[in-house]
Amino acid sequence: MIGSAGGVALGFAIGLRHALEPDHLTAVSTLVVDARGARRGALLGALWGVGHTLALLAVGSVLLATSSTLPDRAADMLELAVAAMLVVLGIRSLARAVRDGERGPVHGHRHGATAHAHAGPADHVHVRGRALAWRPLVVGVVHGLAGSGALTALVFAELPTLGARVAYLALFGIGSVAGMALASGVAGASLHRLAATGRRRRTLGIATGALSILVGIAWAIPLVA
Repeated sequence: MIGSAGGVALGFAIGLRHALEPDHLTAVSTLVVDARGARRGALLGALWGVGHTLALLAVGSVLLATSSTLPDRAADMLELAVAAMLVVLGIRSLARAVRDGERGPVHGHRHGATAHAHAGPADHVHVRGRALAWRPLVVGVVHGLAGSGALTALVFAELPTLGARVAYLALFGIGSVAGMALASGVAGASLHRLAATGRRRRTLGIATGALSILVGIAWAIPLVA
């Protein structure tokens, strides 16, 4: 019993570390370049973590409940989706850096009774009067889907009961939210200081975009070789 409880609690710490894996940080870095400080950066990272956790719990719970594993072909296809997403995010970052420079275009638009204008991309959703970017959420969902099979297989082998396994997945997800929020908050604060001019912001956008493309290609090579 104590061993199972310790294993479940360990899920939080492993989730913290999991958030810092190269593909996760690379994907979020292309989004955090636009963050205006630590608070905005942390929010983007937390949204990534929420999407990651929702996908992980959805797929992982089904696999655990049916005592099954994700087929290897499906797992490879999901990993390829991550690679493709990194390349797309990189291309987007390069295009925005070249096209929009420091601020990005200003959009005026309306969501129901809420009308506003702001710099940067218009794609977001409103939750209780707050505008939240949907892109980090979607990126997190893709990463969560790709990692669900391997994590579920590990949890199935290590923990004896269904309740303990689901609890481990939940704490793992919460840890990933906290880890990515912390990492992206630090990155947001640092990049906000570095990007003091339009030229520097543009350079950072190009650098993170190029890195994302390279990591995406490197991620895909073992899967298609």
